[in-house]
Amino acid sequence: MLVTTTNTVEGKKVVKYLGLVTGETIIGANIFKDLFAGIRDIVGGRSGSYEQVLREGKNTAINEMQQYAAALGANAIIGVDLDYETVGSGGSMLMVAATGTAVIIE
Repeated sequence: MLVTTTNTVEGKKVVKYLGLVTGETIIGANIFKDLFAGIRDIVGGRSGSYEQVLREGKNTAINEMQQYAAALGANAIIGVDLDYETVGSGGSMLMVAATGTAVIIE
């Protein structure tokens, strides 16, 4: 299934709009990742553990959105937007939401 952030697909025509589709996930960051990220914050550098959590959340949300679109009969999702938010006490959890429009393209 084609997934794109654009509202059109070059060289293709949208023949039917099936509606809004979403996928959401909430992932908790554990205490060890927080500890090592805190150390990285002090000494500098990238936090590979948090980057992995971000990728995992994004992939899960997009996969869920694709399943929803497929159930509607779509072969593409256009206008995709990804939103990231921290939730829970002290922002200990990451919420990722993927939203787009399920369509049938020729």
